[in-house]
Amino acid sequence: MSTTIDVAESSHNNVSKGKATIVGTPKRPGGWKKGVSIMDFIVRLGAIASTIGAIATMANADQTLPFFNQFVQFEASYDSFSAFQFFVITLALVSGYLVLSLPISIVAIVRPHAVGPRIFLIILDTIFLTLATSSAGAAASIVFLEHNGEQDPNWLAICNQYGTFCMQTSEAVISSFLAVVSFIIIIIINTLALGKH
Repeated sequence: MSTTIDVAESSHNNVSKGKATIVGTPKRPGGWKKGVSIMDFIVRLGAIASTIGAIATMANADQTLPFFNQFVQFEASYDSFSAFQFFVITLALVSGYLVLSLPISIVAIVRPHAVGPRIFLIILDTIFLTLATSSAGAAASIVFLEHNGEQDPNWLAICNQYGTFCMQTSEAVISSFLAVVSFIIIIIINTLALGKH
């Protein structure tokens, strides 16, 4: 003797068209995009530290050498070079932008799937990356001349005499390139987050 039990088919079947939903495992809001947004925020803080460090180091680059007597002196300072002035002004703008971009970066953390804030940041990051790169490159060319000189126009290397000044300007340029690398990382991770929905 056999018994057959008929089971009514549910109208809300959990398996439909090859897709299954697992009950009891809530999806984490944001997921990996929230992690990308947090990383973006942290790298922005690092870029702010790099730009402020570069500005402070360059603005304090100054060395005076006495020649013959105390009344005849030669001074090397950052404002003696227009490329260094451009460097300080441009990085001040970049640093200001980075500080102002932090609230938008926080919005991207709170709403990781929002596309608008990421696109806005990518556009502005690209503009300020260009500014940071141009100022760092201009300052790097002067630092190169300080260390090596140029034979054809008879530009002498000054780092043998102005060692402290050269060291400070070199440190400022290195710090500015760290900010440039930070911008590149920020743009890459935000672009990847936009590309995968």
